[in-house]
Amino acid sequence: MPSRRSFFHTFILLLILAFFFTTVSLLILKKRSLSLSISNKIGVIPIEGVISDAMTITKYIEKFRKDDSIKAIIIRINSPGGSVAPTQEIYREIRKTIKKKKVIASIGGVGASGAYYIASAANKIVANPGTITGSIGVIMDFIQIRELLNKLGIKLSALKSGKFKDIGAPYREMTEEEKKLIMDMLMEVKEQFVQAVARGRHIPVEKVEKIADGRILLGSQAKRLGLVDQLGNFQDAVELAKKMAHIKGSVKLVYPRADGISFLNRLIDGAVHRLLLYTSFPILEYNFSFPTQNRLRTIMLD
Repeated sequence: MPSRRSFFHTFILLLILAFFFTTVSLLILKKRSLSLSISNKIGVIPIEGVISDAMTITKYIEKFRKDDSIKAIIIRINSPGGSVAPTQEIYREIRKTIKKKKVIASIGGVGASGAYYIASAANKIVANPGTITGSIGVIMDFIQIRELLNKLGIKLSALKSGKFKDIGAPYREMTEEEKKLIMDMLMEVKEQFVQAVARGRHIPVEKVEKIADGRILLGSQAKRLGLVDQLGNFQDAVELAKKMAHIKGSVKLVYPRADGISFLNRLIDGAVHRLLLYTSFPILEYNFSFPTQNRLRTIMLD
């Protein structure tokens, strides 16, 4: 009897120990799995359309930079560029971020002018062979309605505190002195663009200067010129981000949280931005203006 009771007690003890170690093992595995799922994240920040404001984009770049669970950031670009100052703000925020974690720019259909300015701040740039990019330069549009006003018998005049106060007004031609003033400003802003690309891409300024004439480039051409690191799509950019951040296995892509109000504000801001281009208040832009549909047809895959 004693031996049978001892055997029973031993059996029960072994069952309890087995249950305990199994439970502990499962908890450890679950914790490790949860830890991996939390830590293997890549942030994705889209930049689409005309760049007219930097607040939303820079906010998320900063947020993802400070989030230790996000190991790398992809800037997904599909933009012809936009206003100079917002472009420079985004560029600067990316440059601050690459000191802490890897940033990859993934260019979709178009990433030209100011959009390329932003991409050049990243550690690496991935573009499709047929991506429209480049367009390193600056533009300032002015509209003239003087002849139309004359035909309508309308005359406009302005009282101003200085001779340049109504520079670029649509109801009169600019003077040579005014044109020189504008061109001096444009050339200085262009030089800022060239310096930013040279700094971000680790290319000699002289080499960037040779192609900083506003020309557009295909992704394949940009690759040969050293303006793009790799030809590929968004998934290739994800794989590159994983490799650079030393991530193995699957990752979770984290996008900025949708905000209906801010999105509406961006739409309104963009509309106002475009409207201002055709008023007497000119906008300084790193922007590539697409040709008309008929002219574009030759490079479209129909």
